[in-house]
Amino acid sequence: MKRDIHPDYHPVVFRDRAGGMSFPTRSTATSRESVVWEDGRSYPVIDVDVSSASHPFWTGRASVLDSEGRVERFNRRYGAKGAATGAAE
Repeated sequence: MKRDIHPDYHPVVFRDRAGGMSFPTRSTATSRESVVWEDGRSYPVIDVDVSSASHPFWTGRASVLDSEGRVERFNRRYGAKGAATGAAE
């Protein structure tokens, strides 16, 4: 590995303000703010908009936009008349 070409990789805390969750990890991202973690050490804190604690897919609050399905909607619009003749041949 070449020296002095890689960014500083250090411990940080990512904080999801919407979900109220924080987790420590390592990153090249930096911040001027810091937070005291459970181990008593101070780490730079990076606020994120979405994490697994607040994303609708992971929390189960995702809404299904298309409740009917595309095939059913197609059949409702154009009827099954075209499908019946194509299937018989």
